Amino acid sequence: MAHKCDAIVVTCMDFRIQKYVQDWISKNLAGKTYDLIGYAGATKELDLVMEQISLSKDLHHINQAVLIHHEDCGAYGAEDSYERHVQDLNKAKNRILAKYPDLQVDLYYLYLSGKFEKI
Repeated sequence: MAHKCDAIVVTCMDFRIQKYVQDWISKNLAGKTYDLIGYAGATKELDLVMEQISLSKDLHHINQAVLIHHEDCGAYGAEDSYERHVQDLNKAKNRILAKYPDLQVDLYYLYLSGKFEKI
């Protein structure tokens, strides 16, 4: 039986951001279905994330990927900076689009205040 899902959301597992992520999903993906993936560092381990996106695309026929990084990410350690997150988000977007040019890929940086910035 085929399952259809609208999107995949990839975010960090950090407990500090979960309420903000859920609130954002409720507002921005209202009425849509989504696969939710939480890894330390979100897309930092890009090969692992690509496997999940591929599964979501192949099994659930998604048409959107939402990638969310956040401020003060422990998985990045000393490399944690806004610029590094933007770089990694764009790297992930480029790799996703190279494999799935039909996917809409949205990038966000989440501040610990709860503010989302579209990249």
